[in-house]
Amino acid sequence: MTRRRWIADEVSGTRAALIGPHADHLIRVLRARVGQEYDVVANGVARRGQVAEIKDGRIEFELGEEVPAEPATVQLTVLLAIFKFDRMEWAVEKCTELGVARIVPLIARRTDSHLALAAGKRLERWRRIALQASEQSRRSNPPKVTDPIKLREALPIPAGLKILLSEAEQQSQLRDVVGADGGEVLLAIGPEGGWTEDELKLFAENGWHSVSLGSTILRAETAAIAGTAITMSILSR
Repeated sequence: MTRRRWIADEVSGTRAALIGPHADHLIRVLRARVGQEYDVVANGVARRGQVAEIKDGRIEFELGEEVPAEPATVQLTVLLAIFKFDRMEWAVEKCTELGVARIVPLIARRTDSHLALAAGKRLERWRRIALQASEQSRRSNPPKVTDPIKLREALPIPAGLKILLSEAEQQSQLRDVVGADGGEVLLAIGPEGGWTEDELKLFAENGWHSVSLGSTILRAETAAIAGTAITMSILSR
């Protein structure tokens, strides 16, 4: 039987702990008991962990042998233009499950101004969602969720391949641009309403490849999941 996986909040020697709401979920919802075994990621390494002590808001594990390491992860960064927060959270969760290495919340021209102003306050929630999704999908490390940045700050981020999904693209398909030759890939997903003409021009001037997912117009969160799944599938070959 596959053991549930947890990413430790604290590590000291052969002991690791979950604290706060992270611990409460295991204690109160899953009803953990002393002696139960789980996989516990401590300092980036998955090890077998046995519940040693349970307190209010804290659960401690005694760490044992290492669990076989996962294959090396693909270095895909998703630049996610900020959109309605409930859908944004869903996209963060699913991109994490699909294995992205980094998520960059992006403030684009058509990002709602109220959402842009409130994004900083949502950052810890997005990171918590990424942590929980990583545990659920048995990742050893959650993706890095960066502070929100403006488009001009994102354009020069270094990578071997830079791709933006655009409904205005008529010829180039995502599957034709992505290659399984390694290196870091950036994938930019636009806001509700899409990229402006000025933004598309800036992307092109900075070496980004414009691609399409097909003839239908997708919601931002759907495009994020579809684009990530296709890219990860090709990169993981």
